[in-house]
Parts: sequence; structure tokens; C-alpha cells
Amino acid sequence: MRDAPKKQWRGRRPKRKNCAFCVDKVKQIDFKDSLRLRRFVTDRGKILPRRISGNCAKHQRLLAESIKRARFMALMPYTVNQEQNFVRF
Repeated sequence: MRDAPKKQWRGRRPKRKNCAFCVDKVKQIDFKDSLRLRRFVTDRGKILPRRISGNCAKHQRLLAESIKRARFMALMPYTVNQEQNFVRF
């Protein structure tokens, strides 16, 4: 019997993102730095996953903890105001 040809991977393989915190050699992520934390939150208020943000596992855990602390201290919102998203005619 003949071996079936291997399927070739179709599509573009995206360039691997480097962890922004490893590049800056950050040891701790400060929850009071809300401008930096906002880069890793969607417009709906959800924390971006690792595969999209490009963080390493260690810094992704620290980032999630810092975002949750900032939310608790009212430095960042848990969710966005729904009225802002609707277009009124």
C-alpha cells in the first residue's frame, strides 16, 4: 500500500510575541499602574488570555492578580457601562 501524503499546514504561523514584563525585567506588577494594566484588558473589561497578550505563564498569573486587585480597589472597572455601547438614533 501507498502511504498517504502528509497534509501541509495551511495558513500563516504568527510571529511569537515576547512577554512585555520579561523584556522590561519586571519582578512585580503594580496594581496601581492602571495605564499599564489596561493594555491587557478588553474593551468589555475581560482579561486578555496569554495566547493573545503574549505574556509568559508566570507574568500572566501576576497580571491577573494585579488586575483583580485594581478592580477591588476601584482603580479599574469590573465591566463597562452598557449605555456607552449602544448607538441611539
